[in-house]
Amino acid sequence: MRIGIVGAGTMAEAIIKGLLGKKLCGPEELVASAPREERRAFLQYEYGIRTVRDNAEAASGASTVILGVKPQTVSTVLPELRAVLTGKALVSIAAGITMATLEHGSGNQAVVRAMPNTPCLVGEGMTVWVASPAVQENQIAEAQAIFAALGRQMQVSNESFLNMATSISGCGPAYLFLLMEAMTDAGVQIGLPRYMAEELVTQTVLGAARLAQETNRHPAALKNAVTSPGGTAAQALYHLEKGGLRSTMAEAVLAAYHRAQTLGKEGETH
Repeated sequence: MRIGIVGAGTMAEAIIKGLLGKKLCGPEELVASAPREERRAFLQYEYGIRTVRDNAEAASGASTVILGVKPQTVSTVLPELRAVLTGKALVSIAAGITMATLEHGSGNQAVVRAMPNTPCLVGEGMTVWVASPAVQENQIAEAQAIFAALGRQMQVSNESFLNMATSISGCGPAYLFLLMEAMTDAGVQIGLPRYMAEELVTQTVLGAARLAQETNRHPAALKNAVTSPGGTAAQALYHLEKGGLRSTMAEAVLAAYHRAQTLGKEGETH
């Protein structure tokens, strides 16, 4: 693979790390662009890849171009790439930016739109993605390999699933980190040293996720298995439900979904 990465932020760095870690390509086959000199120097030192300031230069020699810039800057960056995208697949990880916007802005019909999440940084990511009809089979295989290097991947047939995935798996780590922070603070409040509370919470979340994944049981069934009649978990769950945890989470997911839709409309307007 020869991959050009336009916009080398946190998620792009996760992709670089995953590709090199899985040995899908060597450092010499990766080129990344970033506006800040210190960022370029860090990526070059840390991963041994070539870094450039010019976006078109990063994309020119690649077979696949990954667009990793912020959604608000997509409309500015795409015209810079129009001349160098012929025959290449454009893979966008910009939240909310539609396939139509990507195709129109880049002048390229072979577009993959993807929604990865930050656990990609440790090889435990979840990426949901969709490809336009113009993407060739070999390009599909290459995109699939890229996302598999980051954790789990799911190709969908309808672009509408991407905004939904943004509100669940894309934003989901933030929801869980907030929950972990709240649990840790509560542990400190009842008398646990902070380091102990942090380890208890982190391992509990990790273990619960692994249990749900490996047993393939419904979360309600797993919850009920922990909840003894009149026990401590039952009392805690009562207060969580009373406080509106379930409805608040639903509202948060819906708000994230609507924001992703708004970003897409803003991109189309630009």
